Amino acid sequence: MHSKHLVVLLAYNEEACIAETISEVRRVVPGVDVLVVDDGSADATAVMARRAGAVVVSHPFNLGVAAGEATGLLFAERHGYAALVRIDGDGQHDPAFIAPLLARVDDGADLVIGSRFAGLQSFRSTGLRRFGNQFLARLLTTLCKRPVTDPTSGFRGFSARAIAFFGETHPHDYPEPESILMAARQGFRIDEVPVQMRPRRTGTSSLTPWRSAFYMIKVSFALLLERVRTT
Repeated sequence: MHSKHLVVLLAYNEEACIAETISEVRRVVPGVDVLVVDDGSADATAVMARRAGAVVVSHPFNLGVAAGEATGLLFAERHGYAALVRIDGDGQHDPAFIAPLLARVDDGADLVIGSRFAGLQSFRSTGLRRFGNQFLARLLTTLCKRPVTDPTSGFRGFSARAIAFFGETHPHDYPEPESILMAARQGFRIDEVPVQMRPRRTGTSSLTPWRSAFYMIKVSFALLLERVRTT
């Protein structure tokens, strides 16, 4: 008999920190099940995750964040979980905030966003990335007709209803902002919970300043297309 709650860690070449992240999750949220989606890592991420006691699903090659999240959602749907929280395997997402996200799902929310900008001070990203996030927040607030403060946060909780929906209909490119708009179109209850995020324990971000700007433009276009989509 498994827990009704699942924590999904997305990991790519995180052998140096994945075991520590899993241990921290188990320590602060005892009793949850832990799944690591190994997104085609070239190192020993999968081995270290299994040694730490997590269930591991490995992609044959690197497919990206959207595919990793979709894999976690499909796993949760097929195994009947009532709630899922997705975090990154690099240690940026503080597991201490998993419980508040799960509590909000248990209270009736369908999609819960762990927001860096809802009252708690987190480490500061680059100015360009903060500007891009604020621009997307304003755009989504307008499109969804509800406040959205952190549209790019990957620290997110899903209800069983959201798990079922996004397991079948998942954004291909930009899961964080697009799924907020999709959830709003479905009439799902969307909540935000203040969280703190930390510097990653290993590795560096793939988002350079130029990539950040390109990301903002492409996401904005994708959101506008999603808004007018009729199917």
